[in-house]
Amino acid sequence: MDVFALTRALVDIESITNNEERVGLYLLDYLRSLAARFGGRVEPMEVEPRRFNLFAQFGDRVDVTLSTHLDTVPPFAASREDETFIWGRGSCDAKGIIAAMIHAAQNLLESGERNFGVLFLVGEERNSAGAYKAARTPRGSRYVINGEPTENKLALGSKGSLRYEVVATGRMAHSAYPELGDSAIHKLVDALSRMRGIALPVDPLLGASTLNIGTIHGGRAPNVIADEARAEILIRLVGDSAETKRALAVAAEGQAELREVIEIPALRLNPLDGIATTVVAFTTDIPALSRQWGEPFLIGPGSIHVAHTPDERVAKADLSEAVAIYIRMVKELCKRASK
Repeated sequence: MDVFALTRALVDIESITNNEERVGLYLLDYLRSLAARFGGRVEPMEVEPRRFNLFAQFGDRVDVTLSTHLDTVPPFAASREDETFIWGRGSCDAKGIIAAMIHAAQNLLESGERNFGVLFLVGEERNSAGAYKAARTPRGSRYVINGEPTENKLALGSKGSLRYEVVATGRMAHSAYPELGDSAIHKLVDALSRMRGIALPVDPLLGASTLNIGTIHGGRAPNVIADEARAEILIRLVGDSAETKRALAVAAEGQAELREVIEIPALRLNPLDGIATTVVAFTTDIPALSRQWGEPFLIGPGSIHVAHTPDERVAKADLSEAVAIYIRMVKELCKRASK
């Protein structure tokens, strides 16, 4: 199966976060067939019932690991292709990357290269559950090449993220007599408005920190004063989060409760000679892996600007280029590790 056909096969298996089992089983069989042909071992790494990471090792040790994630954001969208692109949910984030990594691994094995591995993780799109699990069970890798859509450029840095649930409570009443109630929605809206006015940090490399109000829920009916309301917010971090956390607490004070869900720090990453570089605003599994899988590099085919959209797609030329880039990087880093 060529890299385009494999990308489409993976896209056509729905694997929205928490539902990665079927794509994991498909890739387990695929990797086992590589291990049977070239020698190696394949290991499902349980994260929780019916959810597992996949790790395959080729050689006596692991100098370099190719890694990306199995899950996608909703909604599911089946694959299609034209002369230039493969379309569908996960085509660039990150099933095309999985396909490129597997084809790079196959090419490396056919040329006699060993001492590398592949690691595919669950949960990146929500809470990096798979990466945190993998960090507790490292395999001695010296370098990890993490795949995300960077247009095949090495990222010199990526923003972090700080996610909160903002919860407001009130007292129900008939909407004709608002003085008898206490609107949780009004409290939530006031708190969110204050949060939007916070002056967020700016970093010379990563740019400006940003805040997004992603979801809002609450209330009972249009004619009922709301007794509950909640929102989810996400801040893209560019440095230390302490001051931002303090500002958010002040904005919420007296109006809502802040419940921290997850924090992923901003990253500074290294270049590799001869590969173009970029800076990205999204977060990855790299901080959750916590260097337990080696010095990180971040690169992959596709554009983040179409990921998570109805127009998600990846250029076929980018997939082919990514295979060559991954081969080159694994060879170079294996050579570096052996010195």
